[in-house]
Amino acid sequence: MGRACLIIGWTIIITIFMGIVALAVSLTDPTGNSSHKVARIWARLILQFAGVGVRVRGRRHIDPERPHIYMSNHQSLFDIPVLLGHLPIQFRWLAKAELFRIPLFGHAMGRVGYISIDRSDRKSAFASLKRAANMIRGGVSVLIFPEGTRSRTNTLRPFKKGGFVLAVDSGVPVTPVITLGTHEIMPKGQLRITPRDVEVEVRPPIDAGRYSRKTKDRLLNRVRREIVGASHGRLKG
Repeated sequence: MGRACLIIGWTIIITIFMGIVALAVSLTDPTGNSSHKVARIWARLILQFAGVGVRVRGRRHIDPERPHIYMSNHQSLFDIPVLLGHLPIQFRWLAKAELFRIPLFGHAMGRVGYISIDRSDRKSAFASLKRAANMIRGGVSVLIFPEGTRSRTNTLRPFKKGGFVLAVDSGVPVTPVITLGTHEIMPKGQLRITPRDVEVEVRPPIDAGRYSRKTKDRLLNRVRREIVGASHGRLKG
């Protein structure tokens, strides 16, 4: 418990400081790219202090010259710094609206260009997906947790369909990403942090242009099978 409190305290301090830096940088770089680089430093500092090492496999499947929608499983709050700090690309989060209400942190997210999704309001959610599709067609990659929230176990939660509507509407490749080991660092609902190394695997892109809104469930099932299969039995579908 004592270690967890120290790490949480450090995270709050570094979030305030780096949030101010990200906001300042965003004033001179409206693209959000420089602020994203600041966010990567924030993520790596948190991981370093928490004693979390990250190994990334499948980097060859990342194409920084073309926008992609990256979809990852979600098991811990540590998924965010792990992916932000170690995926070597510019991307924007598609995140639940609650995160944007956090003082300073939420404002920084908006300035960087992250996209808020209010799932309690269907009309607002679809408007957000439309904005995201326009950004993607303009050359910006997006990262989504299709489960919508963290799983309490090593079993994938049902996938939300919004990200797959976004994929078929924008027509860019969907790249599955698997994170393994973050659940053991900080399980959902527990104030306990256990240092350990984690793995991230980037899988080959899937051509979303071959699907439509009518067949988006086939794309959803394919991405899900890819994530479960690539986990080598450590995730359950």
